[in-house]
Amino acid sequence: MVCRQQILQRNLPDMLFTNMQKRRLLNKTALNLSSMIDVTFLLLIYFIATTVFTPSEDMLSPALKVEEGVTSQEQNFEPQIVTVTLYEAKPAYLLGEQVIHDRKQLAAIISRLPHAPGIIIRVENNVPIGFAIAAVQESRNAGFERVTYVPASD
Repeated sequence: MVCRQQILQRNLPDMLFTNMQKRRLLNKTALNLSSMIDVTFLLLIYFIATTVFTPSEDMLSPALKVEEGVTSQEQNFEPQIVTVTLYEAKPAYLLGEQVIHDRKQLAAIISRLPHAPGIIIRVENNVPIGFAIAAVQESRNAGFERVTYVPASD
């Protein structure tokens, strides 16, 4: 008969082998945290280096400056309104009483207007978009800094 000790001795190497396999599996599932720490520090350095520091709003200079002792003249200019519409089934620009069908004519007329108050381009329905964009572009080319595009309300 085979003794109990002999059976245990025969199975002992197998048991040791299975324990070694379990240990290897446990080691493979562990995370390498040093790489994660490196990436975290690199991201931190990136965000610090790319941050734009701006002064607080109370430190900014105002766009309008008032000089002491100087009286200002009040200008009551209102912005010019150019209406882009269909006039007699053709696209046209209306500026007050004037009806303009040509882009060059519009450019010549609005270049003589005062630029300070700005210009409003009001576009009505069923007008080709290219015609409306031409009015905006000619206003920019004429030197208007404040150009407002207003679509038709339904």
